Amino acid sequence: MEALLSMKNIKKSFSGVAALKNAELELNKGEVVALMGENGAGKSTLMKILTGIYSKDEGTIHFEGKEVEYKNVSESEAAGIAIVHQELNMMNDLTVAQNLFIGQERMNGFFINDRKMEKDAEELFKKLNVDINPGAKIGELTVGKQQMVEIAKAISTNAKVIVFDEPTAALSTSEIEELFKVIRDLREKGTGIIYISHRMDEINVISDRVTVMRDGEYVGTLITKDCTKDDIIKLMVGRTVFMEPKTESAVKEGAEVVLKCEHLSRGKAVKDVSFELRKGEILGFSGLMGAGRTEVARLLFGADKRDSGKIYVHGKELDIQSTVDAVKAGIGYLSEDRKRYGLLVDKSVEENTCLASLEKFDKGLFIDEKRCKEVSEKYVEELRTKTPGVSQIIKKLSGGNQQKVVIAKWLLKDSDILIFDEPTRGIDVGAKSEIYELMEKLVSEGKSIIMISSELPEILRMSDRIIVMCEGRVTGCLDIAEVNQETIMTCATDRQGD
Repeated sequence: MEALLSMKNIKKSFSGVAALKNAELELNKGEVVALMGENGAGKSTLMKILTGIYSKDEGTIHFEGKEVEYKNVSESEAAGIAIVHQELNMMNDLTVAQNLFIGQERMNGFFINDRKMEKDAEELFKKLNVDINPGAKIGELTVGKQQMVEIAKAISTNAKVIVFDEPTAALSTSEIEELFKVIRDLREKGTGIIYISHRMDEINVISDRVTVMRDGEYVGTLITKDCTKDDIIKLMVGRTVFMEPKTESAVKEGAEVVLKCEHLSRGKAVKDVSFELRKGEILGFSGLMGAGRTEVARLLFGADKRDSGKIYVHGKELDIQSTVDAVKAGIGYLSEDRKRYGLLVDKSVEENTCLASLEKFDKGLFIDEKRCKEVSEKYVEELRTKTPGVSQIIKKLSGGNQQKVVIAKWLLKDSDILIFDEPTRGIDVGAKSEIYELMEKLVSEGKSIIMISSELPEILRMSDRIIVMCEGRVTGCLDIAEVNQETIMTCATDRQGD
């Protein structure tokens, strides 16, 4: 049987650095192929070549039996290839329906028919079984719902091949289940699916085959039902990576309380939240989507105004009204939406690293650029950030390497309290290990971390204690020695009345 899509011996370099070396991929009709590999392995680059965002240096692409090379996304979409990007790329001031049908607007004569677009959007959302208002501004939606709009957009084109790049990174469990139903339906209709994800459990459930890349090269393809998680990881990283849960707290007895919150509240999102964070502690925040974890973090960082409650840092009550107040208090925040809140994507690695600490490089009217460069290079080496150099523009880095630059920014600022909101979202298993090692190193040096994560294995692997939230309230404060996934989920679904 001839493959629906075949990519062979694909090569691509940027500024002399090889991003792809003999990469390949094969996809049949009605098949889901998982594309896996560490950050920087070249997965997204390969997909960008397929869809015409980048041109290849060498190699061949065959689609439906014909050799093709698309010059841009419009060409690949017209041919029947759609992509759901990991990093959301929407116009926040337009409505959901307007974003959904950009390039395929419904017209009434010379005018755009917004009512028709909203009606068509409603039909699409019914298929996905999600509750999204087509008339709402896209910027008002949660990251998870924005992701569902991206997915709906790809499905609306009736594509023959759909690429899903980390589609579930911001989705709740129920949203993931609905997405999988849609993917199975597409597969039944003969659509070919390329599914990029770092979540091993998903790969096992949804894929037929797994193609693995490492350092820009094709490593091998496995039949999903015949391989184990360890088989895939071994191909991806060339080493064994362990995700054993932590069995006891590493925090010293009598450790100082560095952060204390009492009765924090903001509307319906945060209701009477109190907790303590100790020196050298990783305090995990768990809960389902919409539980209020990110909203608590934003109150602590002064990004949102609290209705009531008190915040104490090192025993002193502080009136944190802005992010500037929080940074002065020694609090750093790594947002789950790094593109929107953590980085200037059109600036370099160096500029982003030094962004929060410009006062350290002040030379009167000028910035000490030589010193900035030296410090940035130090963090690139320390965090093992894959980049051609510190002058590289951030948006050209993989998601995991972008995250490392955000971490470098707050390490340079020397924040005592670090809030990591979904620190490994969209990051592969090898890069996860590196970030876990870094977090453990930071707490061993006396820093304290609040880690918000939707991945229970991550919560159990990293936390000394766990705060569980449900619908804006704290429903559990658990010691790592006495907890398991079932305990956390029980608390995470423990809805309490107002």
